Amino acid sequence: MATIDREVTARVVLQQCLHAKLQVKPQGEDSDAEWVKIQRGMVMYVCFFKGSTKDSIPKMVSSLLNVKLSESSSGKLVSITELPGDVLIVPQATLGGKSKGRCMQYHLNAGKELGMELYALLIAQCQKELETHPQWSESGAVLRYGTYGNRQVLNLDTNGPYTHLLEF
Repeated sequence: MATIDREVTARVVLQQCLHAKLQVKPQGEDSDAEWVKIQRGMVMYVCFFKGSTKDSIPKMVSSLLNVKLSESSSGKLVSITELPGDVLIVPQATLGGKSKGRCMQYHLNAGKELGMELYALLIAQCQKELETHPQWSESGAVLRYGTYGNRQVLNLDTNGPYTHLLEF
C-alpha cells in the first residue's frame, strides 16, 4: 500500500452491495448480538487520520453521496441518491495501517475521541444530505452505521468486486 501523505486526512473505501448485515453489538451473557441491515446500495468503510477536522466532513459527504458508482436498471451509472439505494457506514481503522516489517502500524490514525466525533458528524451530515433528496427519502432507502471503536462482523453480498478508494 502506498505511503500515507500527511495531507490525506481521511480514507474511504466504497463497495456496491446487493445486501449487507453488520453486527453492531456482540452477543453478551444476557443479550443477543445486535445487527443492522441494508438492501441494495453502498457500504462506506471510513478511517480518519491525524490532522482531520470537522471542516472536511461536508466535502466528504458531498463526494461520497454524489459519486456515480451505482448501476441503474438502464445500465447508466448514478449516485446512491439517484439510484436510490441504502447506505451502510462502517468505521474501519485498518484503512490507516502502514506495514512495518511483518506488522501493521496505525500511528497516523486520528485518536479515538477525535475519530468518534468525526464519525458521528459524518453520519449526521450524510443523513441530513440524503433526506434532502426526495427520490431517496420517499423510496424507503435507509442509512445504517456501525459502532465506532468496536470490532464488527460484516456479511456482504455483491454483484462483483466493484470497490473504489477515495482519499480526502
